[in-house]
Amino acid sequence: MEIGEVIRVSLRALARNKMRTILTMLGIVIGVGAVICTVAIGQGAAKQVQQQIASLGDNIIFISAGSIKTSGVHLGSQATKTLTAADGKAILAEVPFIKWVSPSVGYSGQLVYEANNWYTQVKGVNPSYTKIRHWPLAAGSMFSTMDDDVSSDVCLLGQTVVKNLFSPSDDPVGKTIRISNLPFRVIGVLSAKGESPFGGDEDDVVIMPYTTVQKKLSGISWIHFMMASADSAEDIQPAEDQVTAILRQRHHLRPNEDDDFIIRSPTDFTQAQTHASDVMTVLLASIASVSLLVGGIGIMNIMLVSVTERTREIGVRMAIGATESDVQRQFLSEAMVLSLMGGLVGIVLGVFSSIAVSDLFQWATLVSPLSIVIAAVFSAAVGVFFGYYPARRAAQLDPIEALRYE
Repeated sequence: MEIGEVIRVSLRALARNKMRTILTMLGIVIGVGAVICTVAIGQGAAKQVQQQIASLGDNIIFISAGSIKTSGVHLGSQATKTLTAADGKAILAEVPFIKWVSPSVGYSGQLVYEANNWYTQVKGVNPSYTKIRHWPLAAGSMFSTMDDDVSSDVCLLGQTVVKNLFSPSDDPVGKTIRISNLPFRVIGVLSAKGESPFGGDEDDVVIMPYTTVQKKLSGISWIHFMMASADSAEDIQPAEDQVTAILRQRHHLRPNEDDDFIIRSPTDFTQAQTHASDVMTVLLASIASVSLLVGGIGIMNIMLVSVTERTREIGVRMAIGATESDVQRQFLSEAMVLSLMGGLVGIVLGVFSSIAVSDLFQWATLVSPLSIVIAAVFSAAVGVFFGYYPARRAAQLDPIEALRYE
């Protein structure tokens, strides 16, 4: 019997009991739909984390001042005063994997413009900062290296600061604001960056030359941390190793002494988040797969009932020349058609459920073609696995006994 004829006969047999066929398919539909939806939620969350990490910067490496131990007490990070801007220049000159380095000095203060004021963080950086962070300007221009050299009283504002200090009709560029009673001229406005991966508002910031923050706001000669950008993601680890060696040498640390600095990369955070997301996706998909197992058992049960109901039909087929292989193929194809039809409906249900979850709960979802293909293959495999026993049982019926069956 040709495969097309086998499928046609299978569809006709399934159409005899439409309601039973629909109810049998229901387990497969729910199982496939649930698997696609849960995988889409997991992959969407993983992609969102990757996008947030990418927003931090271009293959970024954080180098911060470390901790020190005083009278048996370990102070927190950025407690040492050994990290300097000269260290950053040495790293840029001696590490071939690094393309940009920006020193950074932190400060928090009250901003005042006319009758408005706003408390925020001030970051002292150099012109490479916006390149490392992939942070374009919405208006104005970035300060220059010369501004760093002469500690110019200039600054750039984040969007949150602009909204709280200026009216919508005001152009901040060219205006003068006060920070800790010192005047600073606004030369640019940063574009909107949004929420950081750690939940903070990236736009609630003022940036200016790091020497200005050192000398006029913080009153320090060291820096709190540096941001460096590697040439590629593969270069991050060798760059970290070389930076460690250079800083230990420059800080005159003996082999038995701990580092007085801390080096971190967002890739560590990315790997941890991705692993957690993968584990959760597998867990949810495994739970959803139970529906497929239940649906497969339902197919086996209905096919056994079908074999019993059609025993006389099987006997007639064998009597007019059908072989055991023909009968087995016929019932196995019915189980596969039943499973595949349920799988197709389940795929549609899963895709629409993913879209609905994204719209209703504002969760990021990502339906990948691979998950659809796997779901389709899995549903066909369920049909073969659970349909084999009923098909084999039908093929092994004695034709004479089958013809006598009432």
